[in-house]
Amino acid sequence: MDYQISIAGSDVAFRCAPGETLLDAAERSGYSVPYSCRKGVCLTCEGGVVAGAGRSSVQGEVAGPAERVLMCCLRPSSNMTIAPRKIEKREPVVRKTLDMSVYRVTQPAADVSVVQFRLPTGSRAKFRAGQYLQIELEDGSRRNYSMANPPHESDSVQLHVRHVPGGKFSGSVLRGLEKGQKLRIELPFGEFTLQDESTSPAILLATGTGFAPVKSIVEDAIKRKLERPLHLYWGARRQEDLYLFELAQKWHASGKLTFVPVLSEPHDDWTGRRGFVHETVLQDFGSLAGYQVYACGNPAMTSAAQRSFVEAGLPDEDFFSDAFVHTDIRP
Repeated sequence: MDYQISIAGSDVAFRCAPGETLLDAAERSGYSVPYSCRKGVCLTCEGGVVAGAGRSSVQGEVAGPAERVLMCCLRPSSNMTIAPRKIEKREPVVRKTLDMSVYRVTQPAADVSVVQFRLPTGSRAKFRAGQYLQIELEDGSRRNYSMANPPHESDSVQLHVRHVPGGKFSGSVLRGLEKGQKLRIELPFGEFTLQDESTSPAILLATGTGFAPVKSIVEDAIKRKLERPLHLYWGARRQEDLYLFELAQKWHASGKLTFVPVLSEPHDDWTGRRGFVHETVLQDFGSLAGYQVYACGNPAMTSAAQRSFVEAGLPDEDFFSDAFVHTDIRP
C-alpha cells in the first residue's frame, strides 16, 4: 500500500511506494527537491517531518515532529506531512543508461584528470547545465561526477576527476583507462542548475573540481546569450590547482563574466586575491540582497558560504549548492 506524502502549508501531495525514498517519490511524481549526493552525506536535501514516521538508512527511526531529516534516505512507514526546504513542480525525471567510450584523458594538474568520453552513435546525453551522472563500477557501486561540458555538446561527456588516494574510481579505475574502453553511466541527476526564471546577477562560487559544473553553466549561458551578469570566484590553494585558469581568464577578457581567482596558500609571486573564496565575495559585495549564489565544491566551503551569505542579506532560497563530499561516494 502506498503512503500519502503531503507538503506542509500547501496543497501539494504525492504517493510514495513502500521501500521508496521521499526524494525518489517526489521526482517520480514530478516534483524537484534540492539534493546533491543522494547518499546522506552532503545534507543538501535536509528538511522537516511535521507528522508521520519512517526509517532513514542514515538517521534510523524518524517520527514527526523532527528537523534536519535527509529526504534522500527516508523511507516512510506511514502517511507523512513533510516540510522540505524547497519543492517545485517539474516534469518527471527521465534518465538514460548508456555505455560511453573513453576518447581522451589529460592531466592539467597533479591531482586532476580531465576525461573525455564519446557516446554511442546516435545517442545523446540530455541534461541541464550543472547536473551530474553516475558511473557504475564492476562491483555494482556507483560514483558521481558532474558533467563539465554544456548540454549542446550532447554526443560526448567531459568529467573532471580529482585523484583521491584509495578511491575506487579516481585511485584505481582511472589509472587503467584506455582509449575505446567502455563505462556504463546513468544520467542526469542533480538540481544544481541556473534558475532561468531569474534575471538577478549570479555569483558562481567554486573550489577544486567544483569548477566542472560551473564550466557547464557558463558555457551554456554563453551559448544561449543570457543577459544576466555572472561573477565567477574560483578558490584553490595554489595557482597550479586552478587547472583551467586560462579558460576562465578567456571568459573574463571577452566580457562574458568577471573572474576572480582566490588562493589560500599562494606562492610569493602571486599578486591576486588571497584567503577563503567565500570571504572574498563578501569583501567585494558586502550586501548580497538581490543576488543568486551557486556554490560548488568542498562541503566546508558551501556550508560556510551559505551561513555567511544569508547573514549578508542573501535570501536562503537564492543559495544553491552542490557539495562534493570527501568520501569514496564522490571522489
